[in-house]
Amino acid sequence: MAGSNGALNGVKILDLSRILAGPTCTQLLGDLGASVIKIENPVTQGDDTRQWGPPYVTDADGNPSDLSAYFMCANRNKRSVAVDITTAEGQEKIKWLASHADIVIENFKPGGLAKYGLGYDALSKDLPGLVYCSISGYGQTGPNASKPGYDLMAQGFGGIMSLTGEPDGRPMKVGVGIADVMCGMYATVGILAALRHRDQTGEGQYIDLSLVDAQIAWTINEGVNYMISGEVPQRRGNAHPNIVPYDTYATSDGHLVIAVGNDSQFRRFCDALGLGDMPDDARFATNPARLSNRVALNDRLVPALHARTSAEVTRALEAAKIPVGPVQTLDQVFTSDQVAARDMRVEMQADPGPVELIGNPLNLSRTPVQYRHAPPVFGADTDDILGSDDPFGTA
Repeated sequence: MAGSNGALNGVKILDLSRILAGPTCTQLLGDLGASVIKIENPVTQGDDTRQWGPPYVTDADGNPSDLSAYFMCANRNKRSVAVDITTAEGQEKIKWLASHADIVIENFKPGGLAKYGLGYDALSKDLPGLVYCSISGYGQTGPNASKPGYDLMAQGFGGIMSLTGEPDGRPMKVGVGIADVMCGMYATVGILAALRHRDQTGEGQYIDLSLVDAQIAWTINEGVNYMISGEVPQRRGNAHPNIVPYDTYATSDGHLVIAVGNDSQFRRFCDALGLGDMPDDARFATNPARLSNRVALNDRLVPALHARTSAEVTRALEAAKIPVGPVQTLDQVFTSDQVAARDMRVEMQADPGPVELIGNPLNLSRTPVQYRHAPPVFGADTDDILGSDDPFGTA
C-alpha cells in the first residue's frame, strides 16, 4: 500500500529504543504509516534481541542472519541506522536526525542520554515542538529510579506475578513479555496524545513512562479489589476472582475454557450439562452465591465435564450460547481458519529471504495498517539515511 494511505503518514520517529517495550510502540506507529528510523549500536552489532535466538532467519544457503525471531516480532516498518552515540560524531548525527523528527523515543537508564547531550532538556531547547518519550524500569523519579528494569522484574514488583499460577504453586510470570508489550501500548497512546497537543499548540512535551507503572495499571480489577477490600488477592490458576464458573476445565480428552458471565447463562449452562437442579440451589443461584460456594459448585461441575469429550461439551454449550473454546497450541492458532480470515499471519520479504510475522490486529476502514518494510538487518539503511538531505523521506 502507498505510504499516503497511512493514518500517520508524514509523522517522523527517531527510535533510540531496544529490546521490546519501545520497539513494540514504534512498530505499531510504523504500521500506522509513520516513518521510523531505528538507531542501533555498532559496538554491540545492534539491538540486544538480534542475539536472542535461535531461531534465526537463514539465507538461501542456510546461514543464519542477525534476524532472530525475537527481533523480528517488534521491528517491522523500520529502517536501521548504525550510530555510536558515545562519540561526538555520533551525537551530532543524532541531533541532526532529531531536528527532522516529530518524536524521539528511548529506553536508556534515567540520565543515560543526558550525559551525551541527547536528553529532552537539551534537544527541546532548539526543538520546542519535539515529543520525547522515555521508557525505563521504574520511571525518572522515585527511590528506585536508578535501578535497571526488565519485564520479569516488572511482573514481580508490579504484582501480576503474585496473581499468576496455581494456588499451591510458585508465583509465575505471564508466558510472554507482557509488561514490555503493555508498556509499549501505553507509550503509543501517550505519544499520540502528545502529538495531538503539539499539532494544536505547537508545543512538544516529555513523556515519562515506566515498566512498573504500566504493569501496576493493568492489575485492573484485582488491584481495585485489594483497594476496596483490603484483602490481598490470591493465585487462583485460571479461575476468575469475581465470576464463577469462569475457568479451564478438564474433559475426558483435553481442556476447555468456559466463561459463564451471568445468572441466565448459568441456568442454560447447567441445563446443557444435565445439571438443571443447580440454578435453583440457593448456594448457586446468583454469582455472589457461586463465589462464596466455589468449591461446592466445582464438586458438581468437574466430574460432569470430565465425563464428556471436548467436542461433546463444545457442541452442547455452543447450542446453549455459552462462551466455550479450546486451549490451543500455537501451531493450532496459526493454522486456523480464523487467523487466515483475519490476516493475523503475514509474509514479508526480508533481506535474507521471505519471513512470516504476526499481523497487526487493527482494522481501520479508511487508513489500513501497512507492511512496507520487513525487519531490517543491522545498519542496512545507514548510508542512505545519513547521506540524505531528507533522512526520513517516505515512510
